[in-house]
Formats: sequence, structure tokens, C-alpha cells
Amino acid sequence: MQPLPSSVLPDGVRARILPGINGLDIHLLEAGYETPGRPAVLLLHGFPELAYSWRKVMPALAAAGYHAIAPDQRGYGRTTGWDADYDGDLSGFRFMNLVRDAIGVLFALGHRTAESVVGHDFGASVAACAALIRPDIFKRMVLMSAPFGGPPSVPFDTAGKPAAAKGYDIHAAMAALPRPRKHYQWYYSTRPANENMWKAKQGVHDFLRAYYHHKSADWKANKPFELAGRTAEEFAKMPTYYIMDLADGMAETVAKEMPSAAEIAANTWLTERELKVYSEEYERNGFQGGLNWYRVRTTGRANGELEVFSGRTVDVPSTFISGRSDWGIYQTPGAIDHMQKTACTRMKEIHLIEGAGHWVQQEQPDEVNRLLLGFLKSS
Repeated sequence: MQPLPSSVLPDGVRARILPGINGLDIHLLEAGYETPGRPAVLLLHGFPELAYSWRKVMPALAAAGYHAIAPDQRGYGRTTGWDADYDGDLSGFRFMNLVRDAIGVLFALGHRTAESVVGHDFGASVAACAALIRPDIFKRMVLMSAPFGGPPSVPFDTAGKPAAAKGYDIHAAMAALPRPRKHYQWYYSTRPANENMWKAKQGVHDFLRAYYHHKSADWKANKPFELAGRTAEEFAKMPTYYIMDLADGMAETVAKEMPSAAEIAANTWLTERELKVYSEEYERNGFQGGLNWYRVRTTGRANGELEVFSGRTVDVPSTFISGRSDWGIYQTPGAIDHMQKTACTRMKEIHLIEGAGHWVQQEQPDEVNRLLLGFLKSS
């Protein structure tokens, strides 16, 4: 596998492959690499994205004196060595192992520490685990679009007491609604999900165009608000990219919101040329690598090892950046409040950027860069 060609990258950003990192050959982008000794900032993307999603952030970090590093994470892009078989071994996609990948990248590039780890979407889960587990390595934390509610809890004070009653089955309740629905993360964990998106009738390029549009501020119906609780009726208030119609796959879901030719032509934050970088990578690989992260979460495969950190908080300086039109901050009721008040003891500010939905660092990069650099320079 060859690195991304320089023709698709901004000036000052290069692609390379680091062999032998925790069983992977990791493809990454970096900026500010010319000057040895710079502090590192590690940038972790989400789904369905790539290291390329940081292309508008990396030059600003480099100009401010940082070594900006963005890997294609396990399961994505031009990173190889992971298993794309649905029936393969999921253990490599455990969150502790994803943190090990991140540490391996830093160390391979000669950094013992990172000035900050920055995670967007599912990358925020890895960033939060990294800052929770190794605050000696990751000195600051920035989360984007996905709040961190803390590690899973170990049951407490249960000896000699009746077992807890079986909980509310929200998935059955959603399926029983007058308009039957299902949760996208559980759909992503099913065998047909990869084929549905990879072999979408509209093609991968148009599938991604509709997906990114649907979750952006360009889709004017994205007006998120705090849900009253974790019930089927409340969850059904979210858009269909989160709470899908029961009979639809994701390809059919987003096809209903495909932007017009005029809207596509007017899009400056994700041009057709830029989208082609994503679509060509996913046309080659499919989506199963990223979907395996969801399978680890929905099956609880990560819970046992993460319960070791039950009750522990993220104590490094941290901040949260998201688009004001991003439903991701509210998809887990109470998470953003719990993150700031309990899970992250030094998270002083939460920034919701106007004119941005879920893809905040692509939709409004100038404001993201301003906030990010301000945070990095703060005491």
C-alpha cells in the first residue's frame, strides 16, 4: 500500500506509512515534521472518516509550532494488518488496543508525550481512554462531537441483595413504536451493514455525499436539543441517521436526504474532489473495519478491561468542541453534563460552533483552529 499522493494534500502535509506498529502498518498524515523537537498533537478521526478529515487543522497546528500527527486508525484507509472478515477476531478493535495503537504511533515518531490528544466522533472514545489511562503521555485532551461519560462501572454493594431486575429493553420498545425504529449503532453491528453501504445502489461516492450532508449544518432540520430521557419515544425524536426506520439500511436512510446538484456545487467544506479521497478509500476497503468498533461497543467486549478504571476521572486539562447543529452531543441523554461535571475534572469550557453540524473540523475549520490553539496555549 502506498501513502496518499501529495496532490490531494494541503501544502506542508505529507503522508507516510509506519510499519510494525502493534501488528499494523499505519498510514498517517503529518505536518510540522521538518523541525525536530516540536511538541506532538495526535489527531484521531471517527466514522466514516480518515486521517484526511484533519487536513484543515494540521497546517494551523504546524504554523503554531506543533508536530501534527493524524493516523488512519485500525480498520480504516491505508492502514493494513487488520481483519476485515465479519467472522474474524474482534479483539484487535478493543479500546485498550486502539490506545496501544496511538501510543505506538507517538513512540515510533520519537515522542514520549503528546501535548494533546484530539478525538472526533468515535476517535473521541479513544482519546478519552488515552487521557484516562495514560495522563503521563497525553498531557491534554480535546473531544469533538462525542461526549465522554467515564469508564463503565463495577456493580457496587450487591452482596446479599436481590439481583437487579431486568432493565428496560429500548430496542424492543423502538421496534414497537407506531413508526418502528432502530438504533444505528446496533444496526452497524449487524452482518448486512457493511454490504448495504459498500454496495449501495447509489454508489459509495453518493452514499457518502448524502451521509455527510445529512449530519451537517447544511441539512437545516438538524436542530438538536436535550432529550428528556432514555426512552423509545424520546430517541425517536432524533433524525433517522441515528434512530433509523426499522426496515431501512443506512444507504436507504441517507438516500432520502441526498443534496441537489446545486447544493453539492455550493459546498465549500467538502468539495467533490475532497469527497473523492474518501470514496476511493471506502470503495477499496468497504466499511467493516470501522463497523467493528461499533460491534465491540454494542457487544460489551470492551467493558471488562475498562471496568478496571471504574470511578477514575480524566484529570488532564480538557475541552469539548462541537457544532451547534450536531445531534451527537445529545444522543446519550445527560452525557454532556456528566462529562463536564463528573467524568472530566478539568474541563472548563464546552464550545458549540454556529454553522457546523457533526463534521465540525471540516465545516468550520477556522473557528476550530482558533479554539484548539487557544486551548493548547492556555495554562
